Amino acid sequence: MAGVVDLAVGSGVVLVVGGTGKTGRRVAGRLTARGYEVRVGSRSGAVPFDWHDEGTWAGALEGVSAAYLTYYPDLAFPGAVEAVGAFSRLAAERGVGRLVLLSGRGEEAAEAGEKAVMESGAAWTVVRCAWFDQNFDESFFLEPVLAGELALPVGGAVEPFVDVEDIADVAVAALTEAGHAGEVYELTGPRLLSFADVAVELSRATGREVRFVAVSAESYRKVLVEAGLPADFAELFSVILDGRNASLGDGVRRALGREPRDFADYARAAAATGVWNT
Repeated sequence: MAGVVDLAVGSGVVLVVGGTGKTGRRVAGRLTARGYEVRVGSRSGAVPFDWHDEGTWAGALEGVSAAYLTYYPDLAFPGAVEAVGAFSRLAAERGVGRLVLLSGRGEEAAEAGEKAVMESGAAWTVVRCAWFDQNFDESFFLEPVLAGELALPVGGAVEPFVDVEDIADVAVAALTEAGHAGEVYELTGPRLLSFADVAVELSRATGREVRFVAVSAESYRKVLVEAGLPADFAELFSVILDGRNASLGDGVRRALGREPRDFADYARAAAATGVWNT
């Protein structure tokens, strides 16, 4: 891995699995802006890719020199380890030189997926992330923010929420630059926040009250099902918000040589787009 050099523009396709998602589309956009040929890996892509259909994998890997891997809904979900491991081995066999894996911080089940990529035979980088800031304006927390109430199955647990823009910057660096192979980057924001703290920051950014209310896992599970999201997310909340992530990581600093973006900066920027206007 020590011999991995910068990935030159024109040296092959960069596959971005999950290229329409929160991190993937940002990674794809940055790569395209730098002149790299990007293939978006999705079921609706020009070259289809589906984690659940191995028949799509070989075509998606054609001419690929590097790949960014995300697994929906989460690397800790059943079936993820087997799929990610098999795909990573196939990628290495087909000459993909580097793999960058998006993983979840504090998710023990996801570590098996990380190990599978590490053992694939390709140069690898793991980008292990805390909860995304952008979940509050681009995902399942958007409607609660608009309603003015974050009702979640957590108490006073604190989390070092991380900005997706930082994740994308680290992923692109790992995909294109030397010096990142064999690294596990723990990406977090610069401070620990409870969901009550987050509600305060969102209230300041929006200019209206956003409250935090603790609810049971069972009631939250019902909300997730009604919203069309996996019910297992309720269990994931309980597991990883037990204090295991109540510490800051230095991944952004190590990978990029700068400090991570603060949640308050994210909230002000998101509010300025009008996404939380009611």
